[in-house]
Amino acid sequence: MTESGFVEFNHGRIYYEVDGEGPALTLVHAGVANLRQWDEQVPAFAERFRVIRYDCRTFGRTTSENVEISNRGDLAAVLDHVGVQQTAVIGVSRGGSIAVDFTLENPDRVTALIPVAAGLSGFQTPPTPDEQALWDEYDRRYEAGDWDWIVDTETAFWVDGPRQPPDRVPAAIRDRVHDWIAQGYRDHAQEDPTSQPLEPPAVNRLREIRVPTLVMVGDLDEGGTIEACRKLATDIPGARFELFEGVAHMVNLEQPERFTRLVLDFLTDAGVNAPATAAARG
Repeated sequence: MTESGFVEFNHGRIYYEVDGEGPALTLVHAGVANLRQWDEQVPAFAERFRVIRYDCRTFGRTTSENVEISNRGDLAAVLDHVGVQQTAVIGVSRGGSIAVDFTLENPDRVTALIPVAAGLSGFQTPPTPDEQALWDEYDRRYEAGDWDWIVDTETAFWVDGPRQPPDRVPAAIRDRVHDWIAQGYRDHAQEDPTSQPLEPPAVNRLREIRVPTLVMVGDLDEGGTIEACRKLATDIPGARFELFEGVAHMVNLEQPERFTRLVLDFLTDAGVNAPATAAARG
């Protein structure tokens, strides 16, 4: 049975759900999604783990005042609320960056790390001319409040993949993410919390990470994300790298069976079996 509720923390109400029993596994969604991104994975994960997922600020059912916040602090607050001291962490895209930063800021709380199509704080690649033109137009449309164009463009870029046709992925996947993006703009348009960056950023600190790490990315993703993931896999000691061919940014939605199998096999190999909750520690 799913446990759900809200964590009142730093002028926000963070919505969370918990399923299953066992060592803790925490899931952090992408910046074009919410915790529903993990619906395909949770049943299999919950057979072996206590699975914690939550809506980040400005997403899903979480609400926030316009204050300075730390995404790492929000994640820690959710874990504290549900009594979890140590956890494996999976994050996709923006969630992957949060997972990496959280691991660096809280090294004793993470048992394994899985960044997927992840951003990397402090890492930047110059956009191509086509990408620069797209983002310039994006900024203009955003200022004009052209939300239909914004939602359609984000869906095309992050779901289809740059320069990919709109029928590349099943319509059901495309429609789900489109709805998540639209819901985010519709329900959180007045929310604008300011995120505190990790200092120093992760890009030059990856060798500090000493937990088993699996990095995953699709070969149809945008170039900067692929480069960031390759750097994560290269610089984190002992990290594994998995490339999904014919897949763009939403890896766990496009190939859910392979994604789930790789995660479960990796966590088994990593020996993630330590007690996860305060109750388990006695």
